[in-house]
Amino acid sequence: MTVAIDFFYDLSSPWTRLAFHNLGPALDGLPATVTLRPMLVGGVFNAVNPTVYQARAEGSARLAQSFVWLHEWARLAGVAMNFPSVHHPLKSVNAMRACCALEDDQDKLHRFTSAAFEAYFNHQRNLDDLAELAAVADTCGLDGAALAQAATEQPAKDRLRTNTEEAIGRGAFGSPFFFVGGHGYFGNDQLPLLRQRVAELCQAS
Repeated sequence: MTVAIDFFYDLSSPWTRLAFHNLGPALDGLPATVTLRPMLVGGVFNAVNPTVYQARAEGSARLAQSFVWLHEWARLAGVAMNFPSVHHPLKSVNAMRACCALEDDQDKLHRFTSAAFEAYFNHQRNLDDLAELAAVADTCGLDGAALAQAATEQPAKDRLRTNTEEAIGRGAFGSPFFFVGGHGYFGNDQLPLLRQRVAELCQAS
């Protein structure tokens, strides 16, 4: 049995950058397929989790400590985390529309997602800028100009809206959010629970 996992994500999330890196090792040895599902996490927050903005208020003790933990997790994973940058919080709508334009080709989407995470969280590039998105796409062998254009067109806009609504409907309240059947898992730190669920499903089959 191969277990299907939906990985809903937004490129603006540092915890998602970590989860994207750690997911492969977390599932090592298990028969699982991961489908990347771009969404707009701001839309999720506005719909079902608006208190997240209070928790991120300037001067928040929780926010300050979360950045400490973030960099500790990044060191543990061996992932560059040059964050926050002048572009934080990132307006990610253009970036996520670009991802949606690639969603039907998961290999291309994976390559672009990986390059975009590196661009934002290591090199502090502005992923809301279509020219920057095109340049990032070019670095991973894609047609950057075509992708930037696709990000402005209605199919990508509609798909991002639909994906975000689907994530909310299935119970997501942030990024990253993983779904295995009817079970949802939130964040990089729940990857062990995701692995456990996948292993249990495999054993039961």
